[in-house]
Parts: sequence; structure tokens; C-alpha cells
Amino acid sequence: MSNSKLIFKAMTIAGSDSGGGAGIQADLKSFAAMGVYGTSAITAITAQNTLGVTDVLELPTSLIESQIDAIVSDIGSDSVKTGMLSSSEIIQTVADRISYHGLNTLVVDPVMVAKGGDRLLHEQAVGALRDILVPLATVVTPNAPEAEILTGMTITNVEDARIAARILVDEIGAACAVVKGGHLEGPATDVLYDGSEFTLFTQERIPTKNTHGTGCTFASATAAGLAKGLSTQAAVRDAKAYVTAAIQSSFEIGGGHGPLNHFFELWGRND
Repeated sequence: MSNSKLIFKAMTIAGSDSGGGAGIQADLKSFAAMGVYGTSAITAITAQNTLGVTDVLELPTSLIESQIDAIVSDIGSDSVKTGMLSSSEIIQTVADRISYHGLNTLVVDPVMVAKGGDRLLHEQAVGALRDILVPLATVVTPNAPEAEILTGMTITNVEDARIAARILVDEIGAACAVVKGGHLEGPATDVLYDGSEFTLFTQERIPTKNTHGTGCTFASATAAGLAKGLSTQAAVRDAKAYVTAAIQSSFEIGGGHGPLNHFFELWGRND
């Protein structure tokens, strides 16, 4: 007897985090927690833990392409989230496959630096990310330092974040942009711009060092909402609430920046 339940699907195209806190591991946990079936196309394998990244192996673009093709040809995908795409060649390959398969619901997390400070995007690939991938995005979700690199401006407050979000949409070509405020002073305020209006999502800052994978989790939670047919504003709102609860319920793993509690509804919350 077949199960007639409608299953929403989301694909992450990103790097693997051996420590389990970020990358495809965080993405798949977030998809599952949000009620979406997750698939993955791995772009790189990292050796990392809560203290930092010790080694990286980029996968051949042919294998990245084959993973995407295999997923789309059989399972399909209601949304796509991209994370660590470390080289211009990988970015071009991913953009080509997204366009080829008509994957029109795309969340771009412009991963550049790991929590411990290790670079995950080659400097010469920034232009490819900005010019090739961001214009395909339904939503691009940079934190303030990433938005500074993409826009060339300095971001120190919410008003700066508004300007950067407008540049990402009106000049660079994303359909919507969320400039996240985790690196700014004061409450954690994320600025969403959809091409016509701004929406601010604010939460009090949570005093914890266990924030490894926050960006991946926010972007993949947004992709999950979009996969379920939510509007961009609703998807971002739900992602913000989910990430906040996951940070509030974070726990100590290892000696550095610990992970979020992606399954706080099953494991219990700390607040």
C-alpha cells in the first residue's frame, strides 16, 4: 500500500563538515527538522571539528555535476540551497546545472569563511559567486562580512545592511536578499529586501559560543520553507525562529564553537 502523503524535497549543494555542525550535515538536519526530505550534492570534503578546518579536498566538477543530475532525474527537488562552492569552476558547474534543470527556487548561502576563520572560498572565485550564482538566487543570505565582500561597502549597522540588501537585489540581481545581523552590535536583526520593501526580523542576542553552522542552518531552513510553498517572507520568518530556538538549545561538543541543536523539538530545549 503506497503512502499518498505529499513529500516536499530540498537539495543542498555544499561541502561536508566532518564535525557535523555545518555544511551538508547541518543542511540535512535542518531539512528533516522542518519536515522536508533532503538530498545532497557534495562539493568538497573538509576535515574539521569545533576548533577549525585542518584539510579540504574539492571534488571534481564532473562528480558534482553527476550528483546533481542523479538527484534531479529521479527524486527531483522543490528547492535548492547552495553552500560551500570554493572555486570558480565549481560555481560555474553548479550554476550551469541549476539553469539546465530549471531549478528556479534557489537559496544561495555565500559561504566564504568558516567559524574558526578558515577560508572556504578562493579569493579569485568571489567574482564568479557574485556575477554567476547570486543573480540566479530566489534568496541570497550573506552575513555582514560576506555582504561587505559582495557589495564592496562597509556594514556596521542596520541601515548599512538595508543598503547592502538593496545592492544585492537591484544591482547584482538576486530576487531577494537577507543581510544577517549576527556580526553587528545590538540585537540580532536580519534585513530582508524583496525588491520593493524591507522587512526586519529581530531577536535578542543569545550569549553562547555554540553557533557553529548558524548560516548553513538559516539558509537551509529558508530553503525548506520555500520547498513547502511558503512565501519568501514567511520562509525567512520561520527560518529565523527555528535558528533562534536551535541556538537557545545548543550544547557543548568539543573544545571550540559547538553546534546548534537542530532537533530541539525531539531532544528538548534549554530555554
